[in-house]
Amino acid sequence: MALHRVAVLVGEQTAAFEFGVLCEVFGIDRSAQGVPTFDFRVCAEDPDRPVRMPNGLSLTVPFGLEGLEGADLVAVPATELREFSPVLLDALRRAHAAGAIILSVCSGVFVLGAAGLLDDRDCATHWMNTDELAAAHPRARVNRDVLFVDDGSVITSAGTAAGIDACLHLVRRELGAAVATAIARRMVVPPQRDGGQRQFVDLPVPACSSDSLEPVLTWMVTHLGEDQPVRELAKQAAMSTRTFARRFVAETGTTPARWLSLQRIHHARELLEESDLSIESVARHSGFGSGALLRHHFTRQVGVPPGDYRRSFTHAG
Repeated sequence: MALHRVAVLVGEQTAAFEFGVLCEVFGIDRSAQGVPTFDFRVCAEDPDRPVRMPNGLSLTVPFGLEGLEGADLVAVPATELREFSPVLLDALRRAHAAGAIILSVCSGVFVLGAAGLLDDRDCATHWMNTDELAAAHPRARVNRDVLFVDDGSVITSAGTAAGIDACLHLVRRELGAAVATAIARRMVVPPQRDGGQRQFVDLPVPACSSDSLEPVLTWMVTHLGEDQPVRELAKQAAMSTRTFARRFVAETGTTPARWLSLQRIHHARELLEESDLSIESVARHSGFGSGALLRHHFTRQVGVPPGDYRRSFTHAG
């Protein structure tokens, strides 16, 4: 489907930071970087009354609920409330029935639950809210171990960073890797953390939180086709092999071999989406060496073989 008109639905006690995440991904003109311009609308039940946010902030909203009409995506940021206006919930249900994708960030999932959009669906939220969500909406299948769940027309995410992941995942799903990467580059966040076509998106590899390994990580990504033994990487970092391995896990959340494999898979996905290279060529360019090895790792990580992935997600031509 197209992903052009994006409506953000806000109400009392909408969290400013999570609202800002949606504005950052969808509300900024990045056409100079090749990103399609979104028709971005912020909507509330009563646009004539400023929306009160936590910490004494308020938000003037330009659109009423009619702004949801014709939306390709309706996004709901986190909120401190648990009870919602029947009029607002009905507008959300109508938008979904009309074909809009519904995406929630963090506790915004409670709005979806109140609208009945989580019934018999898999969903995610912040780990602090999983028990509450499961109790409030027993028909929802709350997954406590993932950062976001893509259930097709409903995408739910955990905390703030996971909301960024979910938004970029949706952009990637609908508009391709190049667009998602362009947005991520401007936001200075990872363009695609671990996940993909599986219904549940696994816990991602965290971005490096320190500058100490950044040069090594950059070198690894720009030399995917080369062998990268830990002892050589440790030399680049001016560390012993043992210290490097321990520091790498502390800063990335995984081992060098696992991190490198994920980067190679990510690059293979981009090539499958954006080029007409053969599977063997994709394997060589992404560092797997052979099509057989690419198929093995790709299928295990993404859930489908490279050829099937290309047929579903190609944006070449």
